[in-house]
Amino acid sequence: MKKEKIFISFVLYTIVLNLVSCTNLNTNSKQTTGFDTQEVEDMETKNLSGVIPDKLEYIPDSYKQPATQQGTLNKLTYQTWESFTYENHTQRLTKDAWVYLPYDYLQDQQYNIFYLSHGGWSNETTLMGTDRNSTYFKNVIDHAIEDGKMQPMILVFPTYNNTSESDSGDYSLALELTDQFHNELINDLIPAVESKYSTYAKDTTLEGLKESRDHRGFGGFSMGSVNTWCTFRYCLDYFRYFMPMSGSYSTDGDYMAQLVKEQGYKPEDFFIFAASGSDDFAYSSFRSQIMAMENASDNTFRFGTSESNGNLAFLVREGYSHDATANYEYMYNGLCFFWNSKR
Repeated sequence: MKKEKIFISFVLYTIVLNLVSCTNLNTNSKQTTGFDTQEVEDMETKNLSGVIPDKLEYIPDSYKQPATQQGTLNKLTYQTWESFTYENHTQRLTKDAWVYLPYDYLQDQQYNIFYLSHGGWSNETTLMGTDRNSTYFKNVIDHAIEDGKMQPMILVFPTYNNTSESDSGDYSLALELTDQFHNELINDLIPAVESKYSTYAKDTTLEGLKESRDHRGFGGFSMGSVNTWCTFRYCLDYFRYFMPMSGSYSTDGDYMAQLVKEQGYKPEDFFIFAASGSDDFAYSSFRSQIMAMENASDNTFRFGTSESNGNLAFLVREGYSHDATANYEYMYNGLCFFWNSKR
């Protein structure tokens, strides 16, 4: 009954936001303000992603079947601390994350890495499954890499669940946990993953993680999107790329811009690939946030045709709602974009 009340409250809250948002957006129109000359010169040293697509690509039906060249799923167990008393280090927790390694992964080769957060009522196995029981999303990624649509990369599937696997099913608790997750993410999860697998991090000290931020991303759908915005708020030192999907954080664009300044970064230092569906109950509030950010008074967030002239993309699938089909399609499109200058 408690979960039902929380869910109903969330839906009612979203409906109110939908009613107050009445501006239509042509999400595929490229409103390019562009970076200045010095910013473009700075961007030339970055590992740029591809051209922002005009529209979302549907996942080919054949991609849902096993690929010839298959990556592997590996369980990683690591130590962390209880979220709400994290700084006191009083309660040890042992947690699992699942790590996808691309086909023909080589330990002596450097890989970009993307962390993907689940949403509500979920855990670290929801998005891609396990080594013995994977979801079709693993097949999608295998095919995308095999066909050259996506750069070979490492994917990490963690959980913000704290002391119980049911934590994410409590909406209010999940909001608090996503706000706390950055402590575990930076201090425990990333070092555990990137000390074991080959990324661009020379070491897993905070300085080593900062130096490799251009090769690291974070994304999520629904409550995972909230987790993404929280990571953007607290962890720009360690991540360049963000993929929020159908989950809003704040419709105050100037506040979002201030978060960038407070962390010492400029518009050319990050990129946000956002996606949602027109029939998603979270769409209007999510869209309102994206537009508020683009309209921030200091021009921190800018729509563009590529990473070299913007740092914000917002793609919408007409008719899609709030479900796994949408989630998989948005992730597929975003992951095909990041670090893929050939697209």
